[in-house]
Amino acid sequence: MMVASGSRLGPYEILSPLGAGGIGEVYRARDTNLNREVAIKVLPETYRVDLDRLARLRHEAQVLASLNHPNIAAIYGFEQSNGVTALVLELVEGPTLADRLEQGPLAVDEALPISCQIAVALEAAHDRGIIHRDLKPANIKLRPDGTVKVLDFGLAKSLERTGLPSDLTESPTVLSPAPTLAGGHSGHGRVHGPRAGPRQGRR
Repeated sequence: MMVASGSRLGPYEILSPLGAGGIGEVYRARDTNLNREVAIKVLPETYRVDLDRLARLRHEAQVLASLNHPNIAAIYGFEQSNGVTALVLELVEGPTLADRLEQGPLAVDEALPISCQIAVALEAAHDRGIIHRDLKPANIKLRPDGTVKVLDFGLAKSLERTGLPSDLTESPTVLSPAPTLAGGHSGHGRVHGPRAGPRQGRR
């Protein structure tokens, strides 16, 4: 994590690091104009002149700006200051689904509302022609009030007019061994439904 606590990006004061992913580093920050805490996602220093990474960060901003849903973490702005490009995002408190699963399996009455809210968020994105492509427990936040938030649309892709992604082989949910949700799998232990077949009548 390379952005120092106490530094400023425009009106945003960096408070502490929150984590890092493949595309960016995320920090807790304070919006000094509106006096609220936000999440700031910036490119790691080694990638700040990488045009492809910058394009992906801008693409994530545009995707989030096109979505407005209570189960998708919102975007507040796109900030460029002192050579740093950053997304200003809703700060979602609470553990990730990955954190929760480390404590043990979910009971049915806990899993159902989580699954339903994830499905509703994905449906809203799909209605806008957007597929997430990196859905996994680490990208799901569980707020203390029970609200589920889907995060990190950095690898999202717009659907073609056919309704299919232009290249499904690019999807990290297909290639990654990490566990995913909504139809993804790690390549082991696939779950198959009952095989359909003709009914056998009694004789």
